[in-house]
Amino acid sequence: MPGPQHVAIIMDGNGRWAQKKGKIRTFGHKAGVESVRAVVRFARQNNIQSLTLFAFSSENWKRPEEEVSVLMELFNLVLNNEAKRLHKNGVRLKVIGDVSAFDDKLTEKIRKAEAMTADNQELVLNIAANYGGRWDIVNAARQISEAVSEGKMTSSEITEATFDSHISTAGLPELDLLIRTGGEHRISNFLLWQCAYAELYFTDVLWPDFSEDVFQQAVNDFKQRQRRFGLTGEQVSVP
Repeated sequence: MPGPQHVAIIMDGNGRWAQKKGKIRTFGHKAGVESVRAVVRFARQNNIQSLTLFAFSSENWKRPEEEVSVLMELFNLVLNNEAKRLHKNGVRLKVIGDVSAFDDKLTEKIRKAEAMTADNQELVLNIAANYGGRWDIVNAARQISEAVSEGKMTSSEITEATFDSHISTAGLPELDLLIRTGGEHRISNFLLWQCAYAELYFTDVLWPDFSEDVFQQAVNDFKQRQRRFGLTGEQVSVP
């Protein structure tokens, strides 16, 4: 089977990685930036069209204030240091999620990075920040409801394609593969709509140790699977 065109990753295990080394949890978040660089590099080299990374969930605000603060500082730093690098390598950066919760300075950096890379076509890199799958669905429903109330469409015209055109990953390939690092076996409110027929891959590798070799293992596993989309194995096997 061909390789995936759209891969999403739940980058889990930064805190545990740091604690194993006798460091504070935020040390792991900083170390995880190198893994982000590695997966972006791998995606570009292997013709993956879209890569979606779960950086900060809408539930992460409940974490200790110090950790949240460091995560925000790290997000700022990454935007400062990586946006030009992404642009140079033809990567389009898109931040998905409710960015209205961020301060004006960070929101402006996001806007500038997205604008600078908007025409790039090597890879679409989605950073899910203050994102939740349920938020995504509700947000799409709200937009569609407004369109109906304004007379731009009728309720009978609402289809799955309508929802697809309003979710945060609209216009991108269907999600093929969802990877979660860190040993947990759940999707944690990430890309709920998009995961309908995605293949799931779980690894015990903690995010700062996630390398291009581990990414390749996940892709190899994906290629061995038979994707049936509701059909029988025999139907899929027919040339």
